[in-house]
Amino acid sequence: MSPATVERVPPATDRPRLLILSFSSIAGDARVLKQVALFRDDYAVTTCGFGEAPEGVVEHVQIPRGLTAAKPYSRLLRLRLFRVAYWRQSGPRWVQRALRGREWHAVIANDPESLPLALALVPADRVHADLHEYSPRMREQWPNWSRLYRPYYEWLIRRFAARAASRTTVSQGLADEYRRVFGVEIGLVTNAAPRQNLEPRPTGSPIRLVHSGGAMQHRGLEEIVEGVGLTAADVTLDLYLVPTDPALVERLKAEAGDRVTIHPPVPYAELAAVLNSYDAGLHFLAPVNFNHAHALPNKIFDYVQARLALVIGPTPEMARVVEQFGLGWVADGFSAEAVATVLDGLDAVAVDRAKAAAHAAAGPLSAEQQVEPWREAIAAIIERTHP
Repeated sequence: MSPATVERVPPATDRPRLLILSFSSIAGDARVLKQVALFRDDYAVTTCGFGEAPEGVVEHVQIPRGLTAAKPYSRLLRLRLFRVAYWRQSGPRWVQRALRGREWHAVIANDPESLPLALALVPADRVHADLHEYSPRMREQWPNWSRLYRPYYEWLIRRFAARAASRTTVSQGLADEYRRVFGVEIGLVTNAAPRQNLEPRPTGSPIRLVHSGGAMQHRGLEEIVEGVGLTAADVTLDLYLVPTDPALVERLKAEAGDRVTIHPPVPYAELAAVLNSYDAGLHFLAPVNFNHAHALPNKIFDYVQARLALVIGPTPEMARVVEQFGLGWVADGFSAEAVATVLDGLDAVAVDRAKAAAHAAAGPLSAEQQVEPWREAIAAIIERTHP
């Protein structure tokens, strides 16, 4: 396949050139879009990923559909031929050909899968590795995955992330594990949502609960629905679900009582306004693997920007934010009974107090403030490479 680009205009020659590399559909990847928004005014930004060009870049190198960087041959992984396994994949090979001979003053490599490619394109001291999650334990609840893929991802981190100029991840628990296992310094950039100019709405009766996100196993959706059915509190629940698992959506519809309504998802640009009409956002994520146990997901920040109270399970990273800013309630567990128990304690006065706390925290917990470690990391690289 030959390289294909869209949205190409001559880059400004007086601005440092930054490559943002991701094997994702960038125009729909909220975290990568934050990188684009942060840097497009100061740097000549080229993006490389799947799908259409994000707004504001000088060039987008569009990876053809069907190519991959996340499915190395299992036979090669079993033989521990990790380098061969990586470069046998169609995605890295295509991108390397498409970008060969180009020069950037800095590169942001998103997720471990982009790291060998980034270091093949520029010296390691020009690369910032945004590792997103803790990849070596991503699906550790499945023993076959751990046996096959965990050594591969550990190789990617040791061989490439450790050599990068700087690194970031999404929560403190994940950062601590990267330091403990690999001995690398790593910064924190949460999956915070952009600042929204909204006000809390007074809580009425019934108290209106909401959850938005993907319909996936191990996301606590069935427990939330069952918990609403068990509680004596005067509440309703609306679920806005991406039908990732259609069978789960149908099962939830069958289990939902009169107080539960299931909606299709809304576009992200409209989500904050839709959520703002509710009173409290719910999220109960059972710790089925290491990343779930230390999750600090974007929906927590979406709820804050929508000026909602929060009702969550006892996930440490989420609980720390809720307790630090007084945003709501942390249940004792992840079961339907734990959901019901925490909902039993809700009242309109306390919910309004938590909404006011969310309003006060909307600035500090906004993407605009949380992304500063990226700005500092890229500025440090540019200072060396573009005097």
